[in-house]
Parts: sequence; structure tokens; C-alpha cells
Amino acid sequence: MSKKKLKRVVVKVGTKVLTDSTNRIDRKVIKNLAEQVCALMDRKIEVVLVSSGAIGAGLGLLKLRKKGKSLSELQAIASVGQNHLMDLYNEYFNKKGYIAGQILLTQEDFNDRRRFLNIRYTLNTLFEYKAIPVINENDSISTEEIKCGDNDRLSGLVADFADADILVMLTDVDGLCDATGTLVNHLKAITGRVKSLCHGKGCEESTGGMITKLEAIKNASSAGIECVIAYGKKKNVILDIVDGKNIGTRIDAQERSLKARKRWIAFSLKPKGKIVIDAGAEKALVNNHKSLLSSGIKKASGKFLDGDVIDVVNLKRKVVARGLTNYSSKEIEKIKGLRSDKIEIELGYKDYDEVIHRDNLVIIEEQFMEE
Repeated sequence: MSKKKLKRVVVKVGTKVLTDSTNRIDRKVIKNLAEQVCALMDRKIEVVLVSSGAIGAGLGLLKLRKKGKSLSELQAIASVGQNHLMDLYNEYFNKKGYIAGQILLTQEDFNDRRRFLNIRYTLNTLFEYKAIPVINENDSISTEEIKCGDNDRLSGLVADFADADILVMLTDVDGLCDATGTLVNHLKAITGRVKSLCHGKGCEESTGGMITKLEAIKNASSAGIECVIAYGKKKNVILDIVDGKNIGTRIDAQERSLKARKRWIAFSLKPKGKIVIDAGAEKALVNNHKSLLSSGIKKASGKFLDGDVIDVVNLKRKVVARGLTNYSSKEIEKIKGLRSDKIEIELGYKDYDEVIHRDNLVIIEEQFMEE
């Protein structure tokens, strides 16, 4: 771990850490986690908790099984479980002089730049009141269209906008293991070879697994954040990680190569579609850092509107860039291959010369790509 003084830590806790074999919340685990978080706060290290477990807690309280439940039933179960979860966190935080500040998010909160930044302001204000932010996906209203995906991805996004020094992912295994089952203690970066070590999806009540953790960590580490995957039920695991002890799998922080706004475009937004470009346009974007013009576009796929984030794909179907489009998929299908001065003739109007302006375009460098 870097020797610099830690100021802020994001801790993500998985469902299997928080619940027992009957899907009921394990109070002893909550107590252990809360005491560690409060101990760090006492040391002037701010902690943001990204907590799963709402559906798991609700299943236990209502004495239900998840199998066969509809979306509306799961959303209702989550609303019951989320209240119970927050009550428990508050109970143990209160004993140490802190309170919990609940923040429930969906993908829509990340899609709007103003709302995205406002989450950061909320976090900072909560700490001023000695409140510990407890963040979760808003499972009680979340649908596929507005879902962040899973709390692994959510924790990576939170770690970035919170300017965290370290992201700790607590799960039901010791960390990432190699092909022989041996724990991998340290990784310099998340590569395709590393991802190939992952097997299976994970527990029934979780939506991720090791692969989703590595994808989230890849984005977080590219934002200059050190990451650790570790067994969450081990006593004092968070404190030990923060103190630099050799626990779990530790992944180095990478040097930041993107500014905050472009990291938002690259990682926080979900692409709504894609466009295929020719070799000349690819060279202009990647080598010369130019804007994307309609003349270099071969086709558009997916349904998207102006202002949506889309992937830019080369002729080999490899994603080379991601950006905010100035034109919809229908408009691009009409103006593809045309020079910018012909757009108005085709559409009857022209709001922009560029389909994606370079200020709204992120080149997907090799470290961000699947290898």
C-alpha cells in the first residue's frame, strides 16, 4: 500500500458477507463491520459504505425464498430489507457516536452530470455531520433500464466520485485465486489473463461474482485508487487492510490518465448503442485526437438519442472510443459517409459539424480494454 496518509475509504460489502445460510442478516457481522468503520472515522479516515443485502434481508424477514419471485415481488422484498439493514447499521453506529446517512442510487443518477456531482456534495456534507454514508442500488424501484448493474460496479463508481484512496471489496472468499486454488496476494493491474481465473457467477442472492469485481476494480484502479478483495467475515479485516497487512488480493492503483469528466463518460455511463467507423476515422480519433465526423461513419446500431453515450467501433468490431453523441441513431443513419457541409442538406438542419466532439470523446486505451 502507498505510504501516503489515507483520507477516504470506500468499503463494499456483499450479500453473502451480511447474511447467513437462511438469508437472515447476521447481526454479529454488522456489529463487527460497524465497529471497524467507526474506528476509522475516529482516526479521521472517512468511510463510505456500499452495502448489499436488502433483498437478502427482506427474504429472511418475510421467511421467503428468492426462486420464482417476480420483479415487483423482489422490489417489495428489497424495500422491507433495506429498512431493516439501515436500522442495524444505525444501532451500531450510534453506540460509537455516529449515524448512518442512506443514499439509494440508480443509473439515472450517474447519467446526469449535475446529479452525479451532487452525490459528491452530499457525501461531503454527511461527513460534516458525523454521518457515515451507506449507499445501495435502489432495488425497490430499479428496472433493467435504470439499473447500475450490481453493487460491485456501483462501488467502483462511488470510489471514483468520492475521491477515495482505497476501495475494499468484502466478499465470501479470501480473494482471487489462481488455477491451482492458491490465493493471489498482489496484482499490478487487471488483465485478460487475470479475468480468465474467474469461474462461476457467485451466490444466488448476489448479482455479480469475481468477474464483476475485477471489472469494477479495473475502472477504479485506472482512477488512481488502490483496491483490495478480501473475506468479509474476518474480524478487523477492514482495519487490517487499511493498516497495510497482507490480506486478500491487493491491486495497485494506476496513474490517472483521464480527467474526471472523461472518466464519467468512459465508466459511469452505460452505452446506448454504437457506430462503426472506417480506418481513416479511427486514425483521426486515436492518433490525431480529432472529433468524429459523419464522413468516417459506416453504420449505427442500437437506438439512441442525441446526448447519449455510445461506443465507437472500428472495422474489426473493437471498441476504440466512447463519447456523447450530437446526433441520434436515426440521424446518423441518414448522414453516415457525408461531409459535414452536406448534413443540413440531408436533414434540413445542422446543429453540429461533429457527430462526437473531441471534448466529449474518450479513447479507450489498452488498459481499459478486454485483453
